[in-house]
Amino acid sequence: MSTSLPLATLPLLPAALMLATPALARLSTGARLWRSLQLIAGLALLAALLSLGLQLTRPGETLPAPLPGLAASLTAAWVAVLVQGLGLVIGVFSSRYLEGEPGQPRYVAALGGVLASVHLLLLADHWLVLIAAWAAVGLVLQRLLCFYADRPFALLAAHKKRLADRLADALLIAAAGLAWHELGTGSLSELRQQLQAGPAALALQASAVCLVLAVMLRTALLPVHGWLIQVMEAPTPVSALLHAGVVNLGGVVLIRLAPLLEAAPLARWLLVGAGLATAVLAGLAMLTRVSIKLRLAWSTVAQMGFMLLECGLGLYTLALLHLLGHSLYKAHSFLAASGAVDDTRSRLLRGPVPMASTASLIGAPLAAGVLLGVLLTAAVQGLALSAWPAWWTALLALAWAPLLWQRTTDTTGSWQAACSGAAMVLALGAAALLGHQLPLGVQDSPDHAAGLVALGGMTLLYAAMALIQRQHPALASWRRRSYAGFYADELVTRAALRLWPTRWTPSSAT
Repeated sequence: MSTSLPLATLPLLPAALMLATPALARLSTGARLWRSLQLIAGLALLAALLSLGLQLTRPGETLPAPLPGLAASLTAAWVAVLVQGLGLVIGVFSSRYLEGEPGQPRYVAALGGVLASVHLLLLADHWLVLIAAWAAVGLVLQRLLCFYADRPFALLAAHKKRLADRLADALLIAAAGLAWHELGTGSLSELRQQLQAGPAALALQASAVCLVLAVMLRTALLPVHGWLIQVMEAPTPVSALLHAGVVNLGGVVLIRLAPLLEAAPLARWLLVGAGLATAVLAGLAMLTRVSIKLRLAWSTVAQMGFMLLECGLGLYTLALLHLLGHSLYKAHSFLAASGAVDDTRSRLLRGPVPMASTASLIGAPLAAGVLLGVLLTAAVQGLALSAWPAWWTALLALAWAPLLWQRTTDTTGSWQAACSGAAMVLALGAAALLGHQLPLGVQDSPDHAAGLVALGGMTLLYAAMALIQRQHPALASWRRRSYAGFYADELVTRAALRLWPTRWTPSSAT
């Protein structure tokens, strides 16, 4: 008993430490406040690393529950390390970014509250804990989104997110009620055990559909993506926290409840359809944007669609790797966004850049390189004797193509573009193969029919990207629609303001 108690409380320690930040914000100010936050965040990261190490050294062993309704898992431990590592980096960045700003104690308290709520969500093993923790994440995040209360689009984004969160809460409650009524318990562990024992009843399949709809709202899939785009009005570290951490939680929940998804074909196909449509449309919108932060925002929407598509396909290991990699990439991209401005200024000081040069595309050579990368990655997959379905290689390559499709200068040759595309696809494919060897605590259940549909959809995206980039007058209207996000957000915004009217301009505005 004496040894099991520390082991049981270790996964809960990061949440407990971050819950201390509101009290810290009341007692400290200025540089001392930020130093204290960084110390607490560092200790929480150490606790998360120790929890992950403990579970890696005890494979197959179930750790004691920290508290009723909570349970430690290897998957949650990996994500907890990621979340707390991002929290520490964002805390350090925020101390410089917000220097001289009023409301810094309020920011620190909200940041700690978001991280604590996320840790509780990762440990949730009961429907009530899951619902309460996810609702707490959204409620505390509202304070960060509205940090600049005089910015109308920040208030509008926060309002639309609030409405999406309340709808998601209602769907989660419906999912919990259906499962609870069928099983007589709200335990998620018992739900997984029941699903492994036999086919799911109709109530559990309906519960899975409600869960998927709630996750779609939380992860900002089209057409409810507008708040994620407009949250650019918040401080940059808040955007990094949201895009690199909070919005990814839907994928974590789906991975944890994978048995429920596998028992409901309708829920899986709903994920495949919505995820694929979001990946395609958001990928096209991303290409037409000039602002660095808006391109990153549309990229997040597209990547969320692709991550939920992976969950619908039953590629849970790939979805978790995608979540971890996307979080690190997007956090770095947002926190380093100012470097792009400095680079542009430096290039302008060296002289004007010809428009024909900056608009030249490496589409055809890059396409050849990507196809070569597909073949090489497939060869690596065959040599590794991977048990994955054959279609995942082409699917991944086509999904990564938007990351490689970029503007270049006249100094970039066709061979260089083709070799670069092939090398990057091969490197990413090999990294994914190696990542599948890590003990992540998830098990795949691929749906081959849905995989072929997804492959066709990603092929359509790749072809559409090639066409939309061509400066042809006949495609001008499609570029305008892509730039406007196909007007989906405008329709949702009008409906949201009719459903839940609110003032989204500062009260002092005339």
